[in-house]
Amino acid sequence: MPTPPLSDVPASPEVAEIERALHRITYLSTRARQHERLMAMAGVPLDRAAVALLRQMADTEPMRPGELAARLGVEASHVTRTVQQLEKSGHATRVPDPDDRRAQRIELTDAGREAIARIRETGVRGMQVALAHWSPEELRQLATLFHRMVDDFLAHPTDEETEPAPTA
Repeated sequence: MPTPPLSDVPASPEVAEIERALHRITYLSTRARQHERLMAMAGVPLDRAAVALLRQMADTEPMRPGELAARLGVEASHVTRTVQQLEKSGHATRVPDPDDRRAQRIELTDAGREAIARIRETGVRGMQVALAHWSPEELRQLATLFHRMVDDFLAHPTDEETEPAPTA
């Protein structure tokens, strides 16, 4: 059964409230000041684009730049510039594509893996402090529901693209 157009799907107050909360979370997590504070605490001097690329690369096998761009929903030229920055800083390297000798894939170096581990650990510690008054059961429920929501978003894209969004 085909998915109806978005304009034909009525929005419940509950879903509208979820969308509002997600917008607030996204805003809070992508603020420049928040990013700078996280990078300072992690000891990793990278911009937001580089960190997004590192996160994606850490969760997948080495990919071609075009594949990374598709996963992140950005232009290939954006990924190319960011990969160049990550290569210069020693966080990423190009390796031959085993399926096509003319192509290259991008992979994390040891420094890149170490940097993303520090970034994630610092982020988790900050989240732990913010959610310290939540019970373990509430935290498990939230994690389960977030994963379920992401899986449903990936299964039912809301735009014209057929490529699913990144899971980072």
